[in-house]
Amino acid sequence: MNIYQHFSVVGFCNTYLVASKTHSEALLIDPGHVDLELINLIESNNYHLKHVLLTHRHMSHIEGLGTLQKIYGVTVHGSSFSSYDFEYESVEDKQVLNLCNLQIEVIHVPGHSLDSMVYKIDHALFTGDTLLCGRIGSTPGYREQALLINSINQRLMNFDENTLIFPGHGTATKIRIERMFNHDLLQLGTIQTEREHWRDEE
Repeated sequence: MNIYQHFSVVGFCNTYLVASKTHSEALLIDPGHVDLELINLIESNNYHLKHVLLTHRHMSHIEGLGTLQKIYGVTVHGSSFSSYDFEYESVEDKQVLNLCNLQIEVIHVPGHSLDSMVYKIDHALFTGDTLLCGRIGSTPGYREQALLINSINQRLMNFDENTLIFPGHGTATKIRIERMFNHDLLQLGTIQTEREHWRDEE
């Protein structure tokens, strides 16, 4: 599998171009901003862009979609919890997609937003704003924060330690690194565990 990261200073977001090593069809994950650099990345590799995966509905991850659709005839895939004003194919938790000769596992990880989805492709997790290098995604409140931590621990942290993480913002990382050094998971996860322990003793 080939993975290309495109960083945009507009929203400081990452867009990922993903393709099988043996096929020319490709997909994009989170087209936050579409510029000539991204178009050249697609065209210089002779890829036929066919699909777009959205991790969640926040504008910094979907704003470039309109431009993209004027150039390529792509099918858009997004969470069934989302409500977009454009046509898209809804995806569900634990669903497996077969696109561009790639097998894609859909993982619902709510907390940052209700519709947050993570896509597992081979040895890589595309996490959007749920899990980033050294921290978790922002949340509107304590309950959502607790939900996100629980979702990450239950759905993501049990993958092989060498599984790569490609977040919506910031640098790539690995499961092993996040287990050891993710400040939010280590500190907030401990606080949450202690609160649950106190509640059980009451």
